[in-house]
Amino acid sequence: MNTLSKSDKMTFFIVAAISLLAPFILNPFPEGSAMAQFNAGYPDLMQRFAIFGILAIGFNILFGLTGYLSFGHAAFLGVGSYSAVWMFKLLSMNIIPGLILAVIIAGLFSLLIGFVSLRRSGIYFSILTLAFAQMSFSLAYSVLTPITNGETGLQLTLDDPRILDGANTTGNLPVTGLFGLEMRDTFSLDIGAWAFQFNIGYYVCAAFLLLSFYISIRIFRSPFGLMLRAIKTNQTRLNYTGLNSRPYTLAAFVISGMYAGLAGGLMASMDPLAGAERMQWTASGEIVLMTILGGTGTLLGPVLGAGFIKYFENIFSKINDTVLHTWFSFMPDGLENAIVWVLHFFVGKGWHLTLGLLFMMIVIFLPGGLMEGAERIIKRFRAKKGGDSDTTPDTATKPAE
Repeated sequence: MNTLSKSDKMTFFIVAAISLLAPFILNPFPEGSAMAQFNAGYPDLMQRFAIFGILAIGFNILFGLTGYLSFGHAAFLGVGSYSAVWMFKLLSMNIIPGLILAVIIAGLFSLLIGFVSLRRSGIYFSILTLAFAQMSFSLAYSVLTPITNGETGLQLTLDDPRILDGANTTGNLPVTGLFGLEMRDTFSLDIGAWAFQFNIGYYVCAAFLLLSFYISIRIFRSPFGLMLRAIKTNQTRLNYTGLNSRPYTLAAFVISGMYAGLAGGLMASMDPLAGAERMQWTASGEIVLMTILGGTGTLLGPVLGAGFIKYFENIFSKINDTVLHTWFSFMPDGLENAIVWVLHFFVGKGWHLTLGLLFMMIVIFLPGGLMEGAERIIKRFRAKKGGDSDTTPDTATKPAE
């Protein structure tokens, strides 16, 4: 940490503080209130925030630094999940061996795919990665069923050997854990009308998120990261200098794939199930959306983008007509029904429409993503305070073009 700049340290500590205090930050409304629907401080959703944050951070190393847009990163997510579940079945329910295997297998798989795909660039590279991802999905879904269990998905069974754990005599499926701590263990804290949940699994995911974020900072600030930025700026000119850029792009691709493998392993650690649906092209598209929404090439942007999309997916999708009628019950019946009828198309099953509109607005008015919006707010605030409006914290997270 001593080698990081002051702004990088500040960014890291902000992410650490938010991760630690997430159960409080994500539950701003009292239980039972009309706005409690927007609380997001429950374990499953917080775990998803952290896991998809890791996934987006890794993707940003490839897309944000080198400019190579991959539509196949869901393949590494799925490979990581399958690897972790197999480790739980064969060796132990301790998540560490499963995560190690998930990262290794995803790294080897990304090395193979990257070696072929990186022979092309631009749209051809994107199509190649998409093709590999769809082939991986088809193999997992219908061909490699002895390994993946096909459309049913790979699950734990009572007769799994689990060599290190020994025979299962309880008659119940074991639970994933970390040296005696079960991932599903939850501690509750009630303060007045607020209810907070502290989940072991979430804090394990948050710890890996912070580790992943720290590694990404070191990559961004390293000579290797500078070389990746040079590739993004003008790879042809770089090649004319006599420098072979392919090893650097391949390394970035493999590192990004290993991040995805770690995210897949954590998914399986929180819920020991691996299915082929995690490898579909729609999952890869979601990763791209997260990175663009947050801010491509910034350190903090992909984490914000991941949280933004997962929040909409899990919160806005649960707002149904009953909830809407509760909110607008104070209005005359005719006006209430009209408003509910209009909003019905934007929440519940129509949450994708709201997300799409927000995505369009951000791309049009904030091409740099949410981080650009944060920069503008900070600049305006500093201008009012009479400070230096030309320097903002986010300049430390932007790659040099």
